[in-house]
Amino acid sequence: MKIHIKNGRLIDPKNGIDAHKDLFIAAGRIVAIGEAPKGFTANRVIDASGLIVCPGLVDLAARLREPGFEYMATLESEMDAAIAGGVTSLACPPDTDPPLDEPGLVEMLKFRAKNLNQARVYPIGALTQALKGERLTEMAELVDAGCVAFSQADAALSDNHVLLCGLQYAATFGFSVWLRPQDATLARNGVAHDGQVATRLGLPAIPVCAETTALSTILLLARETGAKVHLCRLSSAEGVDMVRQAKRLGIAVTCDIAIHHAHLSEMDIGYFDPNCHLTPPLRSARDRDALRRALADGTIDAICSDHTPVDEDVKQLPFAEAEVGATGLELLLPLTLKWAEESAIALPAALAKITSDAARILGIDAGHLSAGSTADICIFDPERYWKVEPAALKSQGKNTPFLGFELKGRVRHTLVEGQIVYEAK
Repeated sequence: MKIHIKNGRLIDPKNGIDAHKDLFIAAGRIVAIGEAPKGFTANRVIDASGLIVCPGLVDLAARLREPGFEYMATLESEMDAAIAGGVTSLACPPDTDPPLDEPGLVEMLKFRAKNLNQARVYPIGALTQALKGERLTEMAELVDAGCVAFSQADAALSDNHVLLCGLQYAATFGFSVWLRPQDATLARNGVAHDGQVATRLGLPAIPVCAETTALSTILLLARETGAKVHLCRLSSAEGVDMVRQAKRLGIAVTCDIAIHHAHLSEMDIGYFDPNCHLTPPLRSARDRDALRRALADGTIDAICSDHTPVDEDVKQLPFAEAEVGATGLELLLPLTLKWAEESAIALPAALAKITSDAARILGIDAGHLSAGSTADICIFDPERYWKVEPAALKSQGKNTPFLGFELKGRVRHTLVEGQIVYEAK
């Protein structure tokens, strides 16, 4: 299939392109930018006038809920959500049921995802068996099966000796370890940020030191072992300051935040809104503003959706009992655009956080529009407003704090390997 995308504003952060240029695609690859190759005749022409043409989005955290949690969402529904949101590559955390700690489970997930011919799925393997934090998995076998990194997801790992051994092994073979910094003992039974809202509502609290205590340990062990460590879902100003200092000292760490943490604070819990029951918790406005500044100055390397679809019945329980998480695949792009506009961030720099920078962390060749590269492309209308409501979401999970919001930025076309996999009606 030969496709000509014309008249669009082409933004490719990795290659420093921001100009009105045409794009030419053949045999699943970008064959030319600007001028058509000799003898090129398109089977399909997409007029992108007034639209942005950028690399397909790369999401560092999207729970697909298979295997084990099909009652919350299916692989089919969440892959539909991914391409509707312009996401062409995504990392799947290992907290499935059973966890992704065996090569056969990883191979099955990749096989199922590949057969759907939609977004590319990159499994993150479990760091410890059954995510219990006791014994390391066979990491080499999991890499052979298709895992690109290792993580505990949100499961506790309180044994620092196990963590040290895991980082030493990962460093030896060049594997990447993704860790969410939260001390399980300090966060025990907490459901909200330790601040005025939790106090007023009588909710069990999670102090910032739950993040910074764990972060201190991770950074020290990362320096000791030289392992490639990615810090997942930072949430506090103090945590950001620690990462900033670690980078100045030459510790090779990267980090991300969930996009909802760039917009919301503990005040958005309101009167026990269960859609705001998230992990890590929504923190103070000061923390939120620190995260936004750290995104702008590069301390925070990437943004992810932290997509976590859940069943409506378990989300509508009282706040402390409600299932944690928010759906986000379809909101990653418009919420990133909203952050960029409010923070006066140039569009290419903002898009880098969800394309090339995220791909670099994931260690994949994606997130750019180089000639000869695979044609994974997102075409979106940056001025199109739409209302976030259940009927507008492809994801089976309708749980999001942004229900009822009017957001700007809507995907018109998504291409994966040169094939149009999503086209807005």
